[in-house]
Amino acid sequence: MATGGSPLLPAIRQTLVATLWVSNPAAARLQQWSCNTPCGGIISAKDPEKETPVTASTLRQIALQDKVLILGGGVAGCAAAIALARKGRRVTLIEREATPRHKVCGEFLSGEALEDLHLLGIDVSSLGAVPINYVRLAAARRAAEAPLPFSAASLTRKALDTALIAEAMAAGVCVERGRSVQALARTAEDGWQATLDDGTTREAPTVFLATGKHDLRGHARPEDPQRWVAFKMYFRLAPEQAAELAHASELMLYPGGYGGIQPVEGGIANFCCVVQQKQLARLGHRWEKFLAKTQQDCPHLAMRLAGAEPLLAKPIAVTHIPYGYIRPTTEDGLYCIGDQAAVIPSFTGDGISIALHTARCAVAAYLRAVPAPIYQAKLRSALVRQMRLAEWAADGLNNSFARAVLPLCLRVWPGVMRVTAKLTRVAQHAAVAPMQSPVEI
Repeated sequence: MATGGSPLLPAIRQTLVATLWVSNPAAARLQQWSCNTPCGGIISAKDPEKETPVTASTLRQIALQDKVLILGGGVAGCAAAIALARKGRRVTLIEREATPRHKVCGEFLSGEALEDLHLLGIDVSSLGAVPINYVRLAAARRAAEAPLPFSAASLTRKALDTALIAEAMAAGVCVERGRSVQALARTAEDGWQATLDDGTTREAPTVFLATGKHDLRGHARPEDPQRWVAFKMYFRLAPEQAAELAHASELMLYPGGYGGIQPVEGGIANFCCVVQQKQLARLGHRWEKFLAKTQQDCPHLAMRLAGAEPLLAKPIAVTHIPYGYIRPTTEDGLYCIGDQAAVIPSFTGDGISIALHTARCAVAAYLRAVPAPIYQAKLRSALVRQMRLAEWAADGLNNSFARAVLPLCLRVWPGVMRVTAKLTRVAQHAAVAPMQSPVEI
């Protein structure tokens, strides 16, 4: 679940990685040059055929050639940073939050996500991750359960992001926290310059855009036509309800949206949900009224939250969620990953998995010297079929007839989960080798 819901569509089979040092002809020539002037001046090199003038700008490009800027320190940004640093790149990661915090996220980790995190050096079990073995679908007064066709777990984003940032720093990434990027523009040398909130700048020939749900000026995604609003609240459930929820992820259907509840570490439960803004407007844009109406429409949720204690002073909320978006193209040297690359409907449980998948694909493309626009086009081609299926399924969840029959279908045919898994799995890209070891990611 990226912003709530349960894993009806499993995750993404990741691909990747190989390495390739991108040579610079100027760098090769530099080995033959002799410098007789101060730094910043003009250097001449003796060539068998002619004398080649070399500017300070050329030397600057050479010095920056293996430097990478990553904007955003969430799952996708940290995964890319770790992988690039392990390949010897000089990586600077800029994160707007001073410390990891809770985010609107369903916090579901599919089997593919668990595999990727393990290869990144993250042991989720040591962080307290809760195994998830079942999915339950509830609508109106009906509910049905089916076993998950893959290993899965649940872990708060705060705990996961904390571990990823620590791993990035251990890999040698320069992490700047509490810094907001105000602008990203081209330099005269066709590189990139990021301007921070204090007016200072950071430059690199390559940037990975991983700002998640927060769009960067000049690189924004399109408006969300459905105008979704997502909420997240942690609850401490009553003992009997906590026991019933143990090791299960539950998807609740209601008019105008859907929500998911599942256990996370510390003996608490994460309730994450989405609703169309027009539905929320009818309730005065009030969380309390929305939660009460949702429990009225879905008695299973009312049962689960009976006697529950909310653990946050107010819910975490986010708007502008362009579900179904896949970035069509990008500019040279700008690799878009995570939610900046693709936003899958959150009930699928594939949000974190796609974040890791896009990061790995982008790193593989960069290391193979595949231009960013080509990477973006291939990623779109690989994801579009599964994304459209997820959108079609999401539309069905908002259909009153579908809400009535889906629990019955799941009860009669639990194997529908495996069929859905096969139809929505992202195929490996033929040009990228499968992951073999932590070093190769």
